[in-house]
Amino acid sequence: MIRALICDDEAPARDKLRRWLAELPDFTLLPDAADGLAAAAAIDAHAPDVAFLDIQMPGLSGLEVAAQLEAPRAPLIVFVTAFDEHAIRAFDLGAVDYLMKPYDRDRLHRTLDRVRTRLGARAGGTDTGAAIDSARAQLGASDRLLVPRGPSLELIDAATIHWLEADDNYVHVHTAGATYLLRRTLTDLLVQLGDRRFARIHKSAAVNLAEIARLSPLFKGDHDVILRSGHTLRLSRRFKEALFARLAR
Repeated sequence: MIRALICDDEAPARDKLRRWLAELPDFTLLPDAADGLAAAAAIDAHAPDVAFLDIQMPGLSGLEVAAQLEAPRAPLIVFVTAFDEHAIRAFDLGAVDYLMKPYDRDRLHRTLDRVRTRLGARAGGTDTGAAIDSARAQLGASDRLLVPRGPSLELIDAATIHWLEADDNYVHVHTAGATYLLRRTLTDLLVQLGDRRFARIHKSAAVNLAEIARLSPLFKGDHDVILRSGHTLRLSRRFKEALFARLAR
């Protein structure tokens, strides 16, 4: 069974897609999402095989939802939109397909055939991160980050992050008031957040450049990085030259 998630802020659009998918024996439907934040939470909670994302949604757009995902655990993405075909092609979205409103059953079925084909390829190890990469390219560095708070997700401003600490396939996101644990790799998170604000200082740590108060030299070329909060991090020799170059700009 193909687990499908419908994410659209318009109830009639959700109802139409749900009704047509419910007619198919190989699809099972997860609870709908009516905005971008709910869509991201549903993807995190239910791990759908495919997500139908409306591009224009309040709070968090479909593109922003895609940009927050990590490719190995992300669903296939079908963008649903009222944009015209020329605009969609200009986006170069990299999704499995897009559905331009209003669409009919035949158009939906062509999309579903592509979904079935891609899921078969995915089982064989095919990369499915094109939509995520494309969304990030369209949006640039993320100014907001989705983090877990209890059973739900919330958006925080990336500028409020002091440093990032890798822990195997997880990242501790440290802010002034809280620490959040994301099931992400540090490398992927830094790709999403961009290099304008953050710099890697160790294989397992990255820092917000605006939070650096000073550097304190140690033996053998290592340095301590002292943050404005007073917290101290270690700068390894491997990342020393790049950090010094960033700070000298």
